[in-house]
Formats: sequence, structure tokens, C-alpha cells
Amino acid sequence: MQPTSSQDMIVLENVWKIFGYNADEAMAAIKERNLSKNDVLAEFGCVVGIADCSFSVRKGEVFCVMGLSGSGKSTMVRHLNRLIEPTAGKINVLGRDMLALNDADLRAMRAREIGMVFQHMALLPHRTVRDNVAFPLQIRGESKAKRWEVSQRCLAMVNLEGYEDRFPNELSGGMQQRVGLARALASDPDVLLMDEPFSALDPLIRRQLQDQFMELSQKLHKTTVFITHDLDEAIRIGDRIAIMKDGRIVQIGTPEEIVTQPADDYVRDFVEGISKLKLVFAHSIMVPISEFKPDRGQKLDKAPRASHAASLDALIDISATTTHPIVIHDDDGKEIGVVDKTTLLKGIQGGKA
Repeated sequence: MQPTSSQDMIVLENVWKIFGYNADEAMAAIKERNLSKNDVLAEFGCVVGIADCSFSVRKGEVFCVMGLSGSGKSTMVRHLNRLIEPTAGKINVLGRDMLALNDADLRAMRAREIGMVFQHMALLPHRTVRDNVAFPLQIRGESKAKRWEVSQRCLAMVNLEGYEDRFPNELSGGMQQRVGLARALASDPDVLLMDEPFSALDPLIRRQLQDQFMELSQKLHKTTVFITHDLDEAIRIGDRIAIMKDGRIVQIGTPEEIVTQPADDYVRDFVEGISKLKLVFAHSIMVPISEFKPDRGQKLDKAPRASHAASLDALIDISATTTHPIVIHDDDGKEIGVVDKTTLLKGIQGGKA
């Protein structure tokens, strides 16, 4: 199997994971009789961890997988570096069939090309911060000078300069998570897997680390799969979001698509309390300029202009300064639509005109 496009760094196709001694029999029965998760548990004593999951992740994308406890999101991410073996399906990472790799090649990929950050970092307590970050390079046989050089650079990325000689028990929880992120970055992987890395932290520290992660993502362009149970976090940092329930992917979309076009009641309940002001954009609510019928006194030649990527929040600020509608233009400056106050109010209310 090859990636579906040259930009796809990760591709999953119809991946299943059945836990239990009778997993193969349960998998065959699912295919033959379309058994439910409860049916599989009752008949075979097996638990369906993930069910028929497919998605791809583009180069440089932050792809968030979110769901409640037991939804299968952590099981999912552990398939990407084969910490868990699938019962069925195909997994391709960086153009390589992960299921075809022998043990040596798999260890090499984990050491060099796939970094992972866990919720509980399991830092080595007897090693300093510098040595914890350098540990992946030590496993690869790099010289001490090289290890320390890379460790210092990665610690600077996460604002931990000056803590190189401290031990993990001398650091706060947030600082330990930053050490873990620096350790993952030390091997300069093409892919980062992050399994609820900030969920155990206090809200303020968590937001600070989210900010730092987003800044690093913009700078390093690492392809990232980020697991979270918090929709606010997923919306804040994700380019796209996959929402899981009972081992299945319910919906995949941009934050705007998830909020404005929920696939079912389960997703709708999740997004009900999410503010749309910074997630819905002009291109979603505008009336095409050819269809716009101005009210008496409205003059488009006097109207303010805004980009198709302007958020509702920005459009509200513009609308408050004028009695005219707002003309929307594309990236080339071509006028493509109009947002008036009625359209804007509908967008605020429901996310779409």
C-alpha cells in the first residue's frame, strides 16, 4: 500500500483491533454477520478496541483524534508505531507498510522517524534533564558531544535553558512534559504521536503548553497526531479533527466543519457549547456577490472589504463601524461575496447562513 497522495505521511485503511483470545474468530464473525460491539463481547468474550477506522494525515498537519474515555483514541495512536498490532487493516507511515517491517526496522523507525509523547512521560529519575532528552540519541550510538548539542537545542525550543542539570523530581508537572516533548524532538522525527500530553496539568499550565506546542508546530512543521478528550483543545490546535465513539470514527473535518456541520447527535452534543466566533469564517456565511440584493441605501462601492478567511469575530468588529454590508474577497483580491448584518446574525446563531 502506498500513501494516497505525495503529501500523505500517515494512511490507515479499515483498521480493526479486537482484544481477546478469540479475536480472529470474532473478526471473521463481524465480517460475516455484521456483529455489534456488544454482540462480540457476549458471544466471544472479546472487546472491540477500534472498528474499521480509516484516515490519512498530510505532511505538516496537526491531526487531532478526540473522544471520551474508552472511545479508542489511545488504542488508535499506538497502532501507528505498532505498539499495538492490528487485528485487520493496513497502516502506512512515511510511505512504508508498517505491518511488513521486521523488528529491527521497526525499532529504527521508532528511534529515528516517529517520536511519541505520552500523558505520563516516564522520565528516567536517575538521569538529569539533559541526559533524559539525549537518551534517544544515546540509543542510536551518537557521540556525547552530539547528544549534548542536540539536547541543549531542544531544551531551548521548550524554554528549559538553565535546567539541564536538574533531575525530574525537581521539576513541576508542566516542566516534565516539556522535557518529554524535547526528548521526542531530539531524534528529529518526521512524525510526532502525542497521547493526551497535557491532560493531567492545571488549566493555566495546560494552555501555556498548548501555546508552546502550536508555536513549535508552526516552526518545525512536524506531522502530528494529537490525542485528546477535550474538544476545546482539539479545536484550538488541530488542523483537522477526528471524533471517535465506541472504537469508530464518527466524523473527520476542520474545526469549522465539526462545529457548523456536526455529523450526528453525538457530535452535536459535543459542540453545543463551543463559541463559533473564531471558528466560522466569511466564506461559510457569505452570499455570493452575484446573488446579493442590497437594501435601499446600501452601496457596495462604499462597503468595507474583508478576506474570505475573516472570522465571525473580525466581521462583527467591521460591521459595528458601518451601515453598509461587507464585501468579501478571495486571496487574489477578487470580490466573491457579501456579508450583511442579517447574514452575520444568522452566522452567529447557527454558524451558517
